[in-house]
Amino acid sequence: MNVFAIGASRNIGYHAARRLLAKGATVTFLLRSTSVFDDDDEIQPHICSRTARLVKGDALKAEDVKRGWEAAQSANDGTVDIVLFSVGGTPSFHATKGFIITPPNLCTQSFLNLVTTMPASLRAPSAQPRFIAISSIGLSRASHAELPLLLKPFYGYFLRGPHTDKLAMERVIAHCAGWEWAHETPDAEALPTDWTSLPGLPALGELQHVVAADKKSGKEPYRVKDCELGDGYTVSREDTAHFLVEGLLSHWDQWEGKRAHIAY
Repeated sequence: MNVFAIGASRNIGYHAARRLLAKGATVTFLLRSTSVFDDDDEIQPHICSRTARLVKGDALKAEDVKRGWEAAQSANDGTVDIVLFSVGGTPSFHATKGFIITPPNLCTQSFLNLVTTMPASLRAPSAQPRFIAISSIGLSRASHAELPLLLKPFYGYFLRGPHTDKLAMERVIAHCAGWEWAHETPDAEALPTDWTSLPGLPALGELQHVVAADKKSGKEPYRVKDCELGDGYTVSREDTAHFLVEGLLSHWDQWEGKRAHIAY
């Protein structure tokens, strides 16, 4: 199994990548700092065996993502089986805006760079990787209405900025996967109005193997559905990664083309 991982230096992406490596996968990490695993006893053996491959680059730079694709392809005769996209910033708190990330369209722009630099050799349906994108719940007005009551103020104020970005990212995912989009138009700061004319953007529905995993932010067992879990409050990063590797990938046909919602 050949994996291209973006945003996997920590949190869900890290835990999922570590599980995949333990199963014998080769994982190419795109990292802003390739020293991030220097003291990591879990990853170091895989670096030494070359099953963990580290590529220095920033997902906000299209040319870096392109190099990441090329490095991932070189690990397995030009094929890539899985793309794990779990980009997320470290937020800072602003008194009137809640938590903010820099840049405010971090996830959206990084995902656009991922799909617009996708190699031509991987675009044919039979050659396409399986895409797993980590998102969140409560992004649109409709899904926010399904949140547990105590979470609504927190998500509506404190996470307004990061969720504006995630909503825009999901709009791009919906276009690439050909999913119906019944939600509001994303903020132009996160997704410019002319985004569909970007060079290299997959055509509507071109990507055929996509799952978006929406988590609530342990204990067992977690629950997973392809609809909102209105009574769930949290799920740990480790358990989310467990589902991605042990549940989602093992039952891909069940989840392909859907949004998986995970919570306790």
